[in-house]
Amino acid sequence: MGGGSAKPKGVQAYLRRIRNKVHLGYWVLTKDGELAGVINVNEIVRGAFCSGYLGYYAFVPHNGKGYLTRGLAAVLTDLFRVHGLHRVEANIQPGNNDSQVLVQRLGFRLEGFSPRYLKIAGRWRDHERWALTVEDWRRKPARPDNKRLERTAEKRGRSAGGR
Repeated sequence: MGGGSAKPKGVQAYLRRIRNKVHLGYWVLTKDGELAGVINVNEIVRGAFCSGYLGYYAFVPHNGKGYLTRGLAAVLTDLFRVHGLHRVEANIQPGNNDSQVLVQRLGFRLEGFSPRYLKIAGRWRDHERWALTVEDWRRKPARPDNKRLERTAEKRGRSAGGR
């Protein structure tokens, strides 16, 4: 390649955006280092709100194989422990069963319904509001690999559900 950047413009814009304090971006990788998905935390507000909004997607052929579940569990740990967020919200279109199952698996609760919440592909779309607070996460953190957790907890003399 000539003197230009090897990164497409879309990737450059993404990397610039996640360098901003109000956005975080995570790449979900397979064991072989392939890109399986992306998780974003947008519009992070500090202070009394201390919250952010999740966005995520998996790539074919890696969807449905647990990569996003494990990736999002790790991201939640980072958001609550490292970044000090109190609340994380995922807004999901009704009928997106895969996303609903994913957030439920990780402990999110359905909080409400927002008609015409977000404009997607030129149309205002309804969304369900799902949320997880740090207190809920501490009581029952996402543990997609329960066998490893149980072995680790036994070594530390704690139950798998403990903090």
